[in-house]
This record gives sequence, structure tokens and C-alpha cells, in this order.
Amino acid sequence: MTVVSFPIPLASKMSGASVGQLAHWRKTGILVPEIESQRAPYLYSFRDIVALRTVAWLRADHSLQSIRNSLGFAQELDLADHPASYTVVKLGESWGVQRGEQAIDIAKHPGQSTVGTLADVFAEFETVRNRRVDKLLNPRRGVEVNPSRLGGWPTIKGTRIPFDLVAELISDGTVAPERVGDFYPGVSAEDARDALDFHRSIPGVAA
Repeated sequence: MTVVSFPIPLASKMSGASVGQLAHWRKTGILVPEIESQRAPYLYSFRDIVALRTVAWLRADHSLQSIRNSLGFAQELDLADHPASYTVVKLGESWGVQRGEQAIDIAKHPGQSTVGTLADVFAEFETVRNRRVDKLLNPRRGVEVNPSRLGGWPTIKGTRIPFDLVAELISDGTVAPERVGDFYPGVSAEDARDALDFHRSIPGVAA
């Protein structure tokens, strides 16, 4: 899979973690970017996005300290791979990391097993700060995220066209959504509007 770097604003949008949380989690080691972690601009991988989103999802019901402690225990269990390599699931009042067909409860009862899924993490959810987080794979009707396409960079649905190229084309009103097909065949006006709406929802992007 192609390794694509995600800048902080897009990483924040796709993961559900605020820009401030990303900075705090970098500083405290909860999640350090794979691609560029030493200096700004920090760059995240798609695996980072999934891991960040998992932490943001868990954070809605669990304390950050619990998550931090569990991450430490994961290292003791020799689960040293990147967090996105495992399926993280809720286990009652705790949470765990799936390895194969089993989930290891690493917060309260080490060794307890169950079966889990990332479906809840990828679905729309609300953070502990009441921030609505879009679906990861389909943030808009006309925008999709395919991990095997452009390294997970959001594209126009059914194409390899980056959403931001279409959004920037129509953002100043010079090109109408109905004319986007002249530049990018197969992209409908509705897809273009969805791309622009998603683009404008990214932190720091002017509406």
C-alpha cells in the first residue's frame, strides 16, 4: 500500500481528535506520527489515522489515563506493533486489543478474551467533547476513503481523484459544480459539492 502523509488538519478531521489533542498525544507519547514526528509540520500515516480514531472512540467512554495504562500493558504483552495493526474493542467497562480471533482485555483483566470488530470505530460517532465524527470510509455521499487507493487519501467516490483537487477547483466560484465534469470526467455536480463540503469541514479551512 502506498504510504501517504496526512497533515494535521486532515488527520484531525478523519480521526475525530482535535488539533490540540493531537499535540497533547504526541507530547505524551500516546500516539507519535509514523512519518514525521520530530518537528513541524508533523505528518501522519493512514495507520496513524485509524489508531487515533480508535483512541478518540475509546475516549468517549474511558479515561485517557486508562487508555494510556492499557497501551503500556500492551507493550508488556509484546503487542509492539503499531496500534492500528490490532482490532480494538470494548469489553464491558474496559477495552482490549484483538489479536487474530480473540481480544485481549488489557485494561482490567489481562488474559480475558472475546471477539471484537473495528466497525464501531469506522462508523460515525460522537467524541467525549460532543464532536460528531464522520464515517471514516464514507465521510460524504460523494467522497470515500479506500485504504488501498492513494494510501487512504479521501477521493471522489468510485475514482482516484483526490477530493481536495475538486474542492479547490470550485471553492472560489470561478468553476460551477456543474462544470467539474469538463475537468474531471465522471465527477458529478453533487460529488463536487460533497467534496467542497468535506473540505470546508477540515479544521483551519475557510468556508
